[in-house]
Amino acid sequence: MRWPPTNGPDSWPAIGTDLVSDVDRPITWRELLAETAAVLGERPPARWLCETACGLQGDEFMAALDEAATERMVGQLDAMVARYRSGEPLAYVMGSWSFRTIDLMIDRRVLIPRPETEWVTEKAIEIARGCGPARLVADLGTGSGAIGLSMAAELPLSGTEVWLTDASTDALDVARANAAGLGRSAANVRFAHGSWFSALADELRGRFDVIVSNPPYIDVDDSEVQESVREWEPSAALFSHDGGLADIATIVTEAPLWLRPGGSLVLEIGHRQGDDVSRMLNDSGFVDVDVLPDLAGRPRVAIGRTVSF
Repeated sequence: MRWPPTNGPDSWPAIGTDLVSDVDRPITWRELLAETAAVLGERPPARWLCETACGLQGDEFMAALDEAATERMVGQLDAMVARYRSGEPLAYVMGSWSFRTIDLMIDRRVLIPRPETEWVTEKAIEIARGCGPARLVADLGTGSGAIGLSMAAELPLSGTEVWLTDASTDALDVARANAAGLGRSAANVRFAHGSWFSALADELRGRFDVIVSNPPYIDVDDSEVQESVREWEPSAALFSHDGGLADIATIVTEAPLWLRPGGSLVLEIGHRQGDDVSRMLNDSGFVDVDVLPDLAGRPRVAIGRTVSF
């Protein structure tokens, strides 16, 4: 049964439709894109799903619009559309997500990277670039590896060492898989399992130039969290006690022991947590404390520097 192009959701077929069973000629990607967009009511997700099923992206996909899709490709597209219509987040359906300059494998073991985290990563990279000729970096609670792997990819190949830690072995498995796509930069990446600083070897104390983290910072009782986020994404990477500040407090308290003099801590925080986190940083002896807004103008990046001697 073919999907109806514009008849509205009440007439859509049940998920699991066979797109080609009554088609007596090859169906092109142009037709599939139009029908997918009609079913979803959203053209960008329709294109991304079609690109994933086709195996081509961007200009290459557009150049292939009048080529026929194979039954296997149509079957894959149909299955992905069914999952997306059931409420599964698009990144998990596609199995990958772009983050800055890299493409990440994404599944339910890790958070879906957000644009806000790209901004946090930008600030961490900017600080790390100012260190040299060598720089030692840690991404605590790395998840998919989005922050740490971006730093490894964008910082100089020579003199860079990036540690990625996580308390979840599943998350570290995803991060390791994503590191495989970095090419030569992957040689600068190290992995360690454990909660926050307990993952790191004692000989690394007092040596880090930059420590960055996107820790859980959502209060467990926050009513503003979307239901799809609660249902699909790993709760341990999202929610924290004490108004969402418990994990941030742990990192801020212990970070001075691991940073070199003049080293920087960069944190992603909730948009209502700026004052509290600034106070924590000052109380822990950090200087040049600042909270920067994200692209939407909301407080998002907390930065502090240890005292230089």
